[in-house]
Amino acid sequence: MTTAGTLYLVPGPLDFGCAEPVPLAEVLPMGTIRTAARLTHWIAENAKTTRAYLKRVDAIAPLALPLQAQQIAELPHAVHKKGDHGKTPAFDPRTLLAPALMGHDIGLISEAGMPAIADPGSSVVRAAHDMGLPVVPLVGPVSLLLALAASGLNGQNFAFSGYLPQDAAARATAIKQLETLALKSGQAQIVIETPYRNAALLAALIEVLHPNTRLAVSSGLTLPQARTRSQSVKAWREGEACEVGGLPAVFAIGR
Repeated sequence: MTTAGTLYLVPGPLDFGCAEPVPLAEVLPMGTIRTAARLTHWIAENAKTTRAYLKRVDAIAPLALPLQAQQIAELPHAVHKKGDHGKTPAFDPRTLLAPALMGHDIGLISEAGMPAIADPGSSVVRAAHDMGLPVVPLVGPVSLLLALAASGLNGQNFAFSGYLPQDAAARATAIKQLETLALKSGQAQIVIETPYRNAALLAALIEVLHPNTRLAVSSGLTLPQARTRSQSVKAWREGEACEVGGLPAVFAIGR
């Protein structure tokens, strides 16, 4: 009887889309890199970026198979930003896990950070559990937790709300709702945005939030230009402008 394979959650560096990648060995432990190097079957957010990642891995720990021989299955595009944790799955993730039933270990990977955290993949993890497959998360950077730790906000009670609406009025309403929850409960509220919309979100937060509410912004985490700024909205309004355009950023609201 064939022993089933394991689903490994393989974190990636946080430099996706940035001009200068960071050295992989500075942001991922060797144990993670070695595991990635020996895997030959992948479930990926994007096959192209996965090959680029594996090329960087190969420079440190030789791949078990050449890039051309790696088996990479992509998650459906529909789940990339909307997520895949709804009541009705957008696809059947069990089909992507079929190689594990034949004994192959599989790596789940997204374009940056930990898969299934602020990225697609949770349906694959659920399916693996339902199929009796071992699930092993590997060590690597998780931008939400790095930002929260650096913010000074409540690390004992926090929530992640993903992307806010793009419409200005709807976004303002969502910001006020998150602020009310943060101020009443003490629960830190974390959101993200596509890098090219960072400046618009920051401007909206500074405009809509109460002057005494604390706003923290972490940009370029793990990069040489990484910066976290955490202060009252009043101080944000009176201080120098913060440049967040073009870099991945995490925004947190609290007291």
